[in-house]
Amino acid sequence: MPETNLSDILKTASVQLTPYEDLYKYFHAHPELSLQERSTSEKVAAHLSALGAYEIHTNIGGYGLAGVLRNGAGKTVLLRADMDALPVKELTGLPYASSVTMKDAEGVEKPVMHACGHDMHMTCLLAAAEILAKTQHAWTGTLIVVFQPNEERGGGAQAMVDDGLYSKVPVPDHVFGQHVMRMRAGRIGSRPGTIMAAADSLKITVFGRGGHGSLPHQTVDPALLAAHIVVRLQGIVSREVDPTDLAVVTVGSLQAGQTENIIADRAEIGLDFRTVKLETRDQIISAVRRIVEAECMASGSPKPPVFTPTRRFPPTNNERHVADQVAASFERHFEDFDADTPRSNVSEDFSILATCKGIPSCFWFLGGIDTQRWDQAVSENTIEEIAGNHSALFAPAVQPTMRAGVDALCLAALTILGN
Repeated sequence: MPETNLSDILKTASVQLTPYEDLYKYFHAHPELSLQERSTSEKVAAHLSALGAYEIHTNIGGYGLAGVLRNGAGKTVLLRADMDALPVKELTGLPYASSVTMKDAEGVEKPVMHACGHDMHMTCLLAAAEILAKTQHAWTGTLIVVFQPNEERGGGAQAMVDDGLYSKVPVPDHVFGQHVMRMRAGRIGSRPGTIMAAADSLKITVFGRGGHGSLPHQTVDPALLAAHIVVRLQGIVSREVDPTDLAVVTVGSLQAGQTENIIADRAEIGLDFRTVKLETRDQIISAVRRIVEAECMASGSPKPPVFTPTRRFPPTNNERHVADQVAASFERHFEDFDADTPRSNVSEDFSILATCKGIPSCFWFLGGIDTQRWDQAVSENTIEEIAGNHSALFAPAVQPTMRAGVDALCLAALTILGN
């Protein structure tokens, strides 16, 4: 099937998105934290089962699931969406806003919100699954739809692979995915090569000697020690990383003590850093260790620091040939497509589904900001004021975001599977 006809294929499916808009609002109002996506997974599985065309596998790597649609000989394509939400109290004021609370991994009750668009990802993939099931006359091969748990903590893709995903479903020839971002709704952005940076997170514990706040000379103050570390860490990117390279170092949390007049015996620093090159990642890890250990020595810390990795996301790299193929289809279909979208420091574990088997993959960005709001912000130069991913105010416009996301998934699949 010539690529110029792919848009016509979508028109023949006659799938109305109104029920999917309701489904999106349901997902948004009923978020679940990483590793606790049971009800979400059950809802997805029930919808997929109702389509009647998919062989369904559940409880892969936790609450992950996959649907397989076999449609004769040909290539195999995997489309992926993620399911988990964040410990954020929603402040959007939407009529379908979340009021859910859940206990996190430490047993602490937290408000929960789909503040990163995973509700939109799931809905778009379910709608695409229906469209592709209804257009089997136009393609041949095998379609796999994967709904992944635990993306936010960076463990879901690897858990699915480790739990035998590719012994349950065929190994695909191509893997595709997308992410809602702070861009104009309906806009699609992709690029060959690295599109999303790698991310690492660490918990650094430094030790002091506690005591009364009135007798600091009898203590080793871990709050002061941690403060020196935080300041020194800011020099890694500005003074040690090549300015032409991409790197970000962020101290996201600092905890020391429980009250004003007691000097604690330890402090914890939550550190996140983003890189594109493996050698830059190694450079940052080495610098972090050097700075922390030196500051502990300078402060007379009674014990060496403890470094505990908490998350690791690989870089997301689009294989050039498949990225160019998909871009050609997107260019023909979308009025607003950027084939050289800026690389993002946001990170994903999507690529593990491909790199674990050496499979070429492609990932793209989906704009989710209301078109009028975006255009006004552009004219007023206030784009930075628009709430983005992980914000308590993040609220993608349902349309045209959903329409573009559904079409993009279908077009990517049909680019490979089309007759």
